[in-house]
Amino acid sequence: MTTTADLRAVAETYWSAAEARDWDAFAATLADEVLYELPQARERIRGKDRYLRFNREHPGDRRVRVERVVADGEGRQAAVRTRFTAGAEELHAIHFFVFDAAGRISGITDFWPESYEPPAGREHLVERY
Repeated sequence: MTTTADLRAVAETYWSAAEARDWDAFAATLADEVLYELPQARERIRGKDRYLRFNREHPGDRRVRVERVVADGEGRQAAVRTRFTAGAEELHAIHFFVFDAAGRISGITDFWPESYEPPAGREHLVERY
């Protein structure tokens, strides 16, 4: 059984690997069938390979700091609050994770402070809804 401590550790590894641009460690946190959703931009990415590519190709330099991780007692979900810095801009975001039976992330929904139109150049990776 996956514990709340396990979920917190996976979520923290996900963010530390993203921060370090360690795509192998990042990929190890993800289920093959991971589903990533950005409600404000109405985008969805299906599958680990596409999601990894989305992150590798993300424009600009960004820094992330985990502020809080809350995991459920069932070992299936966690919520994370982060602070992102991109240039002079600082944003808070909330991320919801769903985990598979092996403790890998199978679903991610990111909520950013404001709705926005996505930047050009990632149409080959995302579905709009």
